[in-house]
Amino acid sequence: MFNYLRKRFASHITERSRRRARLVSKDGRCNIEFGNVEQSRFVFLIDIWTTILDLRWRYKMTIFISAFLGSWFLFGLLWYVVAYIHKDLPEFNPSINHTPCVENINGLTSAFLFSLETQVTIGYGFRCVTEQCVTAIFLLIFQSILGVIINSFMCGAILAKISRSKNRAKTITFSKNAVISKRGGKLCLLIRVANLRKSLLIGSHIYGKLLKTTITPEGETIILDQVNIEFVVDAGNENLFFISPLTIYHIIDKNSPFFHMAAETILQQDFELVVFLDGTVEATSATCQVRTSYIPEEVLWGYRFAPIVSKTKEGKYRVDFQNFSKTVAVETPHCAFCLYNEKEAKAKEKKGYDNPCFVFSEASETSDTKM
Repeated sequence: MFNYLRKRFASHITERSRRRARLVSKDGRCNIEFGNVEQSRFVFLIDIWTTILDLRWRYKMTIFISAFLGSWFLFGLLWYVVAYIHKDLPEFNPSINHTPCVENINGLTSAFLFSLETQVTIGYGFRCVTEQCVTAIFLLIFQSILGVIINSFMCGAILAKISRSKNRAKTITFSKNAVISKRGGKLCLLIRVANLRKSLLIGSHIYGKLLKTTITPEGETIILDQVNIEFVVDAGNENLFFISPLTIYHIIDKNSPFFHMAAETILQQDFELVVFLDGTVEATSATCQVRTSYIPEEVLWGYRFAPIVSKTKEGKYRVDFQNFSKTVAVETPHCAFCLYNEKEAKAKEKKGYDNPCFVFSEASETSDTKM
């Protein structure tokens, strides 16, 4: 009993470790890291806009809050310095006829409040700049301009983060598994994809990459070697009418990397099939890419997808997403090579063959008979 549990636990750990070894996760995120990069990280500050957009929300909001608080406190210090130099503070005991640069600044706290009111244009009317000193006027102009720049950059970054086409990709879903079965008399690898919104993806194009480790004739080992996988639907793979779930398929012919695989050996293969869907969002005209991947354990040989679209009594078309990833076992050849050999054998049975050694000759009749 203990040995049985130990073997099951070891197989489970091995299976989990193999499942984790994938370049692209099911939700499209890339599992890769860069090491020993010689370029300085300051190069990311050159393209600060992209860097800010790629940040996670918690880091973005931290920068957003820090930028505002830092600017308010910095200008609060500057307003305090202006009041200190002009001797507007109460500790200098200004005379009754003294006109301060800023009314009602009594210390660092009031200077911070005036900086906040100035930058966010609140204007309570209690503290205000006078025409006594030019330095305060220029400082007011500079803070107002800088405040507008910070507001524009931060609000634009948040709006761009929210409206990124990457979020639109989350409403495109792929089937959990890929299946291999016959379609139109050919052995095909099929994947189902659905658009969860009623708005379309314009100019959609779908394709795939098979990632595997190969060894060249020169003995070089190439990790993550990419092989193109062509996917089509009945109307082609360009400009898909993506209003309902589609079943895309790859024909396993002699040029396909799946041609030499079989139902018994596919689980022993080491590959990762990455599927891409490119399109333009109808509402924003922004380009969008959706990605997912399949490893050998997620490719089911001898299955097809269950029906998902039906027609109601009211004449509407209904999509049942409960059957979206549901598969049904069907009779399927256990390898593509066997299917093509079977077709060739049936084709040869229908043909006639000439025997080159056969010679036709006519027997001559004689009228003489011997008694």
